[in-house]
Amino acid sequence: MTDRLDESGAVGYVYGIRLASSREYRYVGLTEMPVQRRLMRHTAEARAGRKTPFYDWLRRELDSDVVVDVLEEVRTSRDDLGHAEARWIVERRAVGDRLLNLTDGGLGPKGVVWTEEQREAARRRATGRRGVSRYGAENPFYGQGHTQEQRARWSERRRGQNVGAANPNFGRFGEEHPAYGRFMAEEQRRALSESRTGELNPNFGKSASAETRAKMSAARKGRPMPSSRRSANTRYHTNQGRTSPTCTYCQQDAVAVAEREERP
Repeated sequence: MTDRLDESGAVGYVYGIRLASSREYRYVGLTEMPVQRRLMRHTAEARAGRKTPFYDWLRRELDSDVVVDVLEEVRTSRDDLGHAEARWIVERRAVGDRLLNLTDGGLGPKGVVWTEEQREAARRRATGRRGVSRYGAENPFYGQGHTQEQRARWSERRRGQNVGAANPNFGRFGEEHPAYGRFMAEEQRRALSESRTGELNPNFGKSASAETRAKMSAARKGRPMPSSRRSANTRYHTNQGRTSPTCTYCQQDAVAVAEREERP
C-alpha cells in the first residue's frame, strides 16, 4: 500500500470516522493517502498523546471497533477536495452528528473565527511573554480553580488511559525504555533539590490526619516493606549513600558509574 494515490487516479478522499456500533460520525477529514493508512496515523497520534477533542475521543475508544468510511472520492483538484470536506462537515452536522472537528474544513486552518472576547483574552495572555511560563499573580488563571464537576469529568475521561498496556512504555525495559542511559547532571539534581526544600515543598508544614494515617496503614497491612530487593537497595543503600559488597544492585550501579566516567 502506498501513501499516495497516484496509481488510483484520485486526488484524494473525504472520509468519516465512527464506531462500528454507531452510524454517527465523530470526525470528517480529507486525505491524499489510502483512508486505512490515514486512520492508522490518527491512531498513532492518539497513542502519542496529541491533545484535541478528536484525539481525546479516539484515545478513549482505542479498544473499541473504530472504522473509517470513504464519503467521497475526488478526482479533479485539491481545491475541490477541500470544498468537498467542508460540504460533508456541514451535512453531517446538519443531521445531528457530534463532529469533533476544530474547523469547518477545507484546505488550511479555516473555519475558526475568534470572538472579540477571545482575541482580547489571547492578547492579555501573550502580553510580555518571553517564551516562559508566568507564575503567581502574573498568570491569568491566578487565584482561580476548576470546579469539582469539571475535575470529576476530566478524571473519568482519562481513567485507564496510561494504565497497563495502555501506557506507551508498558513492557519496555533496559535499552528499550526511552529513559535508558540518561542521568541527571549534578547541577540539575542540586537545583531540583533546592526547588523542593523547606517552604518550597508542597507538603511543608502539613501532616496526614489520623484518618488518613489509618487508611494508609490498612492498605499496607501484610505487604512486605520494602516490596522488592531493588526497593530495599534504594532505601537502605542508595538513599543513605552506602554500598554493600554483597548487594547485586550496588555492584551494578558501581559498574554503570564507572562506565559513565569513562565516556569521553
